[in-house]
Amino acid sequence: MAVTVIWHNPRCSKSRETLALLHAHGIAPEVRLYLDDPPSGEEIRAALAALGCPATGLVRRGEALFRDLGLAGAGEAALIAAMAAHPVLIERPLVLHGGRAALGRPPEAVLALFAISSLPQLPRG
Repeated sequence: MAVTVIWHNPRCSKSRETLALLHAHGIAPEVRLYLDDPPSGEEIRAALAALGCPATGLVRRGEALFRDLGLAGAGEAALIAAMAAHPVLIERPLVLHGGRAALGRPPEAVLALFAISSLPQLPRG
C-alpha cells in the first residue's frame, strides 16, 4: 500500500483541518513537521512533479520573507532553493500519496488522491 505523507504545520488551521479530515476517512498519514524537518531541494522538486505544477504553485507569495528575499519573478531553481532554505515559504498542507500530491486548500482537495469524496458514500438501492 502507498505511504501517505503530510507536510504539516500544527499552527496552521488548514493543515490541522486537513489532517483531521484524513483521520476521519481512516487515513493515518506520516506527519512531517516540515518547519522542523525541511525538505531538500530534491524533495521539493519531487513534490512539484507530483503536484504537476511549477514552483510558483507551492511557494507562499504572501509571506514577508518572499518579498524580503526579492523572489517576485524568480525562476524555478531560485524558488526551490529558497523553499529548501526557508521552509516557511512552502504552501501548506501538502499531502503526498501514490506518486501524486495535493494541497489542502481547501482541505477536501486532498481526498481526490484517495478517490473519495468529502461525504461518505451511501448505498444505492
